[in-house]
Amino acid sequence: MDSVNKTLYIPLYGKSLVSKKGIILNDKNAEEIWAKVEFKLKRKSKSKWLAYFLGMRARVFDDWVKERLAKTPNATVICVGCGLDGRALRVNANTFWYDVDFESVILERRKHYAENENYRMIVGDLKSGDFIEKLPKSDSAIVVLEGVSMYVENADLINTLNNLKNYYKSISVLVDCYTPFAVKMSKLKNPVKEVGVSKVFGIENANILEKAEIKFERELSLTPNSLINELKGFERVWFKRLYAGKISKKLYKLYEYKA
Repeated sequence: MDSVNKTLYIPLYGKSLVSKKGIILNDKNAEEIWAKVEFKLKRKSKSKWLAYFLGMRARVFDDWVKERLAKTPNATVICVGCGLDGRALRVNANTFWYDVDFESVILERRKHYAENENYRMIVGDLKSGDFIEKLPKSDSAIVVLEGVSMYVENADLINTLNNLKNYYKSISVLVDCYTPFAVKMSKLKNPVKEVGVSKVFGIENANILEKAEIKFERELSLTPNSLINELKGFERVWFKRLYAGKISKKLYKLYEYKA
């Protein structure tokens, strides 16, 4: 795997840790996979505070997918840049579900997950959108872009989103992203640098992605109080300062779009 692909181990560890602690996210698959893989995280990338944050991020995405499926139960779910995430199992939806990532990642996924009549793993790249032609035609799609937009230039992201919008009659999209301020700060410290990533990208404001002819709906919280409150005592107080304060909200955003 190249340096960008190796970033998948950071959220895998986070989901494994919170699941093992019995908080935020129940993901026995993440626990089992992390116990098997031979990959050593360093310093910031193995911080329990970051692990809590990434566990919360995964839970927020899970809950959003469930919410969207409740309204459009026959929608095709497409997770681009899926890494080793097991959202399809956590959500347990009876619909067509496609996990998309680079070939080296999909080869690794196949060691831990099995396809079935509703679930498929396909090779593809968010930058080029080459995976779209492999997807089934349906009326609606739910597009999950978790932890991936920061590795793609805005123009490429907009182009792929526009192509997805044209492929389906309606789409819902949830994407987390860095701000330009976060990109500047990442030059000083960023856990992904510890796996070799040197360049990341930010989205200046939510309206930029409307160039893909999708409509901005709302900004969601990556650290809702209901999940922060699953932490106890000092951990809850300190986590709020690190990941739910004013500075954090200037670094990292979560946007929902529809078309």
